[in-house]
Amino acid sequence: MPLCEHVTADYQTLRLSLKAHPMTFLRRNMTRQGYVGASGLAGVANGAALRMAGIVLIRQRPGSAKGVCFITLEDETGSVNLVVWPKVFATFRKVAMTARLLEVHGHLQRSDGVTHVVADWLGDRSDALLRLSGEQQRGDLPAPRPGHPRQHRILPRSRDFH
Repeated sequence: MPLCEHVTADYQTLRLSLKAHPMTFLRRNMTRQGYVGASGLAGVANGAALRMAGIVLIRQRPGSAKGVCFITLEDETGSVNLVVWPKVFATFRKVAMTARLLEVHGHLQRSDGVTHVVADWLGDRSDALLRLSGEQQRGDLPAPRPGHPRQHRILPRSRDFH
């Protein structure tokens, strides 16, 4: 079994993997496309536009935040906090609430030692996680058999608080 399938199987059964992070297998392609990893945010200027992607760990939309949604993403290099303003959230609500692998276009905001990304656009890239499992190498493959272990969630649900 290839390493990416091992990692996927670990996440399906254990909710983590000691072998690697799923984003490890996607990083080279994402770097070529101009995506920044969490560890690369230190080299991005305050206010600069950027693109990044990561696995959703937590979604929070506290009542006291006046409609602002806070999302924590994780990649193989660390985690990053997203701020999704109400207008952006309304536009991308389904993606913001359901994506397991979230693509973000936005800008970096750094203030008083706190760094976060303010989202302007959100995309669902959860399909890339399915490809890691080996089930969807090509678009013409049949759907997985019912009851097959890989039919289970590739990653556990995020911890969402609303």
